[in-house]
Amino acid sequence: MRVFEVFFGVGWLLFWVFWLSAAVNSKSSVGRAPQHIALRLGIVVVVIVLLRTNAFNMRTSLIDDAALQAAGLALFVGGLSVAVWARLNLGRNWGMPMSEKADPELVTSGPYRYIRHPIYSGIILAMVGTALGIGLLWLIVALLIGAYFVFSATVEERTLARLFPSTYPAYKRATHMLVPFLL
Repeated sequence: MRVFEVFFGVGWLLFWVFWLSAAVNSKSSVGRAPQHIALRLGIVVVVIVLLRTNAFNMRTSLIDDAALQAAGLALFVGGLSVAVWARLNLGRNWGMPMSEKADPELVTSGPYRYIRHPIYSGIILAMVGTALGIGLLWLIVALLIGAYFVFSATVEERTLARLFPSTYPAYKRATHMLVPFLL
């Protein structure tokens, strides 16, 4: 196993350990979140099939360019940093994609000043960094996750507009959905 693989592997492991432990302190959900089981299950099945069929065989998909690996590592660290920063700003308001929390608050501080869905943006950026640092086939995973996050963000924005009719429209006009200054 190469050094860059270890950095990415340990980085993702630490990120998910933090993520799961931080989820314990979240507010309870109200009602049932829209169950988009088919979409979630489809993404999981495709990723499992790709992993089980050796589509991500590291011997054939490793990046050997040190500059590209370094750029990938920088994007990876930057993406996870944005996601963690956003998660810390959300505090107890964090929830699974498309869920609604009891006593919700509209968080507009930290990275939410610029992006309405910085957790999604950060994870997508980290996945692209992983693809650049380890193997370009990981872009398939980044595209699947990115598509799911765009769908989730669209659903969540409808919910936020309903929950915060006097403040969300102005916030939406002042920020970007996923990419600062672009989207």
